[in-house]
Amino acid sequence: MSRLAGRNAAVYLGLASGGTATPVAFQASWSINFTTNKIDVTAFGDTTKIYVAGLPDASGQFAGWYDDATVQTYTAATDGVARKFYLYPTTSNTAQYFFGTVFPDMTVETAVDGAISVSASWAAGSPIVKVG
Repeated sequence: MSRLAGRNAAVYLGLASGGTATPVAFQASWSINFTTNKIDVTAFGDTTKIYVAGLPDASGQFAGWYDDATVQTYTAATDGVARKFYLYPTTSNTAQYFFGTVFPDMTVETAVDGAISVSASWAAGSPIVKVG
């Protein structure tokens, strides 16, 4: 096990449904969240709330700089079709990654004194699995 710098991370997203996932250009960050639905099963006489675990969920974000040469994230965000998706903590060890299909939403932000940025929040369209 070793600690890693994020500078060699990568985001891959399919341009078309069922297509091959390719790198999303100019990304600068990504996150992934794994949560489990908690179902309240508190009953009379319990001294605290009691929960049982429901279904797990995965969601996250990726962000970087606007690329006017591709419609990759825009197309995925506007057609409502799940896309193949890969997150690599580092491209120096491609045997370790997260993958599945996702439904991304896209935000483009600009200011007079800054670069145009793009971000996407995503929700799982299939199980998101960790490999390696």
